[in-house]
Amino acid sequence: MASRAGTGSDGTAGAGGALPGRRLGLPRDGSRSVARVGRRLVGVVVDWLLATLVSQALLGGNPWTTLGVFAVLHVVGVATLGGSPGHLLLGMRVLRLAGGWPGPLRALTRTVLLCVVVPAAIWDADQRGMHDRLSGTVLVRR
Repeated sequence: MASRAGTGSDGTAGAGGALPGRRLGLPRDGSRSVARVGRRLVGVVVDWLLATLVSQALLGGNPWTTLGVFAVLHVVGVATLGGSPGHLLLGMRVLRLAGGWPGPLRALTRTVLLCVVVPAAIWDADQRGMHDRLSGTVLVRR
């Protein structure tokens, strides 16, 4: 039986760890699987570029203003559409861990922690950043 690079035939990853999302009951790949790192990073870049463009065009481009626009894009997008523009463009969405829309409080909590950066840079075995863990959410593929 052929296996993916870095995974064993028993479905475990790399050095004996479980595949991302397995402990959460999420599929290995496809819809509702954990969004992988590359897709996440490109999504953040898309959101930051959009925030920079809005900040430059309307508000003078102050870095704090850009961060504020970035935060608004995330809070409003996650709370209403299930993802920021970058998430949606790249085929991702944010879900409550139990399933369903995250709602405004989870969206706000997740966004504040994302804007602090450090929690987003600390990941668990399921490739969820601390911002997702503390807000009870998971970023998955649509």
